[in-house]
Amino acid sequence: MRRRQQAAELRRNRHWLDLGGLASTRSLRRLLSPWAVAHLLRLPPLAPHPPKLLTRLLLPPPAETEMSGGARRVLEAWRLGVVRYGDALRLQERLVADRKAGRVGDLVLSLQHPLTYTLGKQREKAERNLLSPEHELRALGAELHRTERGGDVTFHGPRQAVLYPVLSLRALGLGARRYVEALESAMIEVAALHGVAARPGDPGETGVWVGDRKIGAIGVRISSGFTWHGLAFNIDPDLGYFEHIVPCGIAGKEVTSLRREVGDRVELPADEVIHDQLVRCLARTIGFDDVEFKDDSELGDMIHSATATQS
Repeated sequence: MRRRQQAAELRRNRHWLDLGGLASTRSLRRLLSPWAVAHLLRLPPLAPHPPKLLTRLLLPPPAETEMSGGARRVLEAWRLGVVRYGDALRLQERLVADRKAGRVGDLVLSLQHPLTYTLGKQREKAERNLLSPEHELRALGAELHRTERGGDVTFHGPRQAVLYPVLSLRALGLGARRYVEALESAMIEVAALHGVAARPGDPGETGVWVGDRKIGAIGVRISSGFTWHGLAFNIDPDLGYFEHIVPCGIAGKEVTSLRREVGDRVELPADEVIHDQLVRCLARTIGFDDVEFKDDSELGDMIHSATATQS
C-alpha cells in the first residue's frame, strides 16, 4: 500500500520532476519517494513536497521551458570579441561541465582568435600537415595548440568568425551527423546572404566550399551528447597564413574568404554583423526560435573566472 501511494505521488508530481533517462534504471523504479530521488542525486534529505533546489536541478533550462503561446527555445549567444585560443578552450571546458550538470542552457560562443594554428586529435596525421616548424610559427606571432577536437590542422586569425556551440544534442533531438550538417548549413546560408554560392564538401572533404576553394572549416568534439569546438568561417583573414599548413589535411585545394569571393567592389557589413548572421542561421537550423545575445561586458566575472590561467 505504501509503495502504491508513493507511485501515485510521483505521477502527480511529474510536472516538476523530470527524471529523463534516469527513469529507466532498475533502482529508480524501485525507489519512488522524494527521499529516494534525493539519495540518488546525492543531496541531503528533502521534504516530501517539491523543494526549490530539486526543482532547479530537474527542470529543463529556461530556454526550453514553456512560455506563453507554447514551447519556445531561445539560444544564448555570447559575443566575446578577440579571445586567445587557450582562454576559449578553458571557457568551453567550464561551460560543457556546467551544461552537463544543468547549470546552464544551450549556448554558443561567438568570437575571433589572434593568430593561431590548431591540430586535431589525429595527431600524427595533423603533424605531417603542419608545413612549418613550431618555432617559425611563433616567429610569425602565432600560437600552436594540440587539441582533442575532430579534424586535422587549421588556422585561426583576425577577421575569421568562430562559433563554439555548447549544446545538448539529446535535448535537441540531433545526432552527430545532423549536427555537422547544421554547421555546414549555417555557413552556406550566410555566404548566400552575400551572393556567394557555397556547398558542403564532397566525400572526404570536410567543411564548406565555393567551387574547389574552402571558405569554412568544421572541427567538433562531442562528449556524452554535449558539443564543443565548432566552426570557422573566413570573412577576410590574411589567407597567406594558410600556406604554413595543409588546411584540414586536404592537399591541392585553395582556401578562400567571403571578401575574396565577392570582390573589392562589394561592401560587406562589419564582421560583428556576419558573426550574428552565423549565429541566427545556426540557431534556426537546429530548432531554436530566437537568439539572446550577450556581450562580454555583461558576462564579466563569469568569463574571467573560467579563463583565468592557473599558476
